[in-house]
Amino acid sequence: MQISRRAQAIEPFYVMEVAKAASALAEQVQDSARPMVFLNIGEPDFTAPPLVQEAAARAISTGLSQYTQATGLPALRERISHWYRQRFGLDIPASRIVVTAGASAALQMACLALLDAGDEVLMPDPSYPCNRHFVSAADARAILLPTTAGQRFQLSADQVQDAWGPKTRGVLLASPSNPTGSSIDPAEMARIHQVVQARGGISLVDEIYLPLSYDAHFGRSALSLDESVISINSFSKYFNMTGWRLGWMVLPPALVPVIERLAQNLFICPSAIAQHAALACFEDESIALYESRRQAFAQRRDYFVPALNALGLSVPVMPDGAFYAWADCTEACTRLGIKDSWDFSFAVMEQAHVAITPGRDFGPAHGAQFVRFSTASSMEQLHTAIERLRAMLAG
Repeated sequence: MQISRRAQAIEPFYVMEVAKAASALAEQVQDSARPMVFLNIGEPDFTAPPLVQEAAARAISTGLSQYTQATGLPALRERISHWYRQRFGLDIPASRIVVTAGASAALQMACLALLDAGDEVLMPDPSYPCNRHFVSAADARAILLPTTAGQRFQLSADQVQDAWGPKTRGVLLASPSNPTGSSIDPAEMARIHQVVQARGGISLVDEIYLPLSYDAHFGRSALSLDESVISINSFSKYFNMTGWRLGWMVLPPALVPVIERLAQNLFICPSAIAQHAALACFEDESIALYESRRQAFAQRRDYFVPALNALGLSVPVMPDGAFYAWADCTEACTRLGIKDSWDFSFAVMEQAHVAITPGRDFGPAHGAQFVRFSTASSMEQLHTAIERLRAMLAG
């Protein structure tokens, strides 16, 4: 069977490959005294709130499980619109909001709608690997620009301007970012968008972790710049609905019918049950619970990042959002005689029974030097991980 060049060009998602290895080792060892601690997957340990679960059960029991509009339930689009007004002070008409089968579907459709074969999209290194693969799947090319801790591992307007070429179509940014948890300074975001606009390009911003911001300075949506910004969001992270596969995108008005055509053909519609359940995300009781959980994530960050630093696993940029720690393992590798972050991750998995993610997934600039920890697990799990890492690094 001949496999397409497009499919062959897509690298494995190493986060999931490492997760498989960690699960296999956990089953093999079966050490009840030292069960595997999983800090490798960016999935909240919280599940959907009671009102959301009840809404899903009600949708099933009352038969609200048939196709919806390709753009999503009108009521859900209105709820999201109201949330933008309430949370960010932004007037985003429901007509500009398209509900999608997860943020992944939103990114796929955005790339298919806006990119032609040979186009190039500028992205930071490090960045979430699937984002660049969505670009590749549209027969375009992701151009990874190396970033530094001094620029919060995010692109600068100067970089975008210098790297812009005849094939450049735009930028794909993430704020806050996976794997770093760092956001783009709002003033720098505005400058980047100005550079892109001056060249007739696209500003596509992944904002799925935006509601999990811990610093008001950074917790602002790029949608405040103008209506040409395309924003991707999700019910997975802040709203704790990872397996429900539901997201949305905010589009310039002219792009809505284009995305609707793609959605009709590629997905028919997002899950009806997930949509009816998501209506309950915006009830006061649910929002209050989400906010308490956001504070819990902040407390986990405030414990875990300093603890990593004390172990010599330096986190050069304190995350201002999401639930990740992007840590430099160079000192630890030297101490243990380990080659790079890939080998370090497997050594930690095998010796400390802690699963983490090597930097290989997120780009070549820092891939051999950094590892990503997820702080989406409980405080108890984080304490256990630190104690095991301390013991391992002490020799």
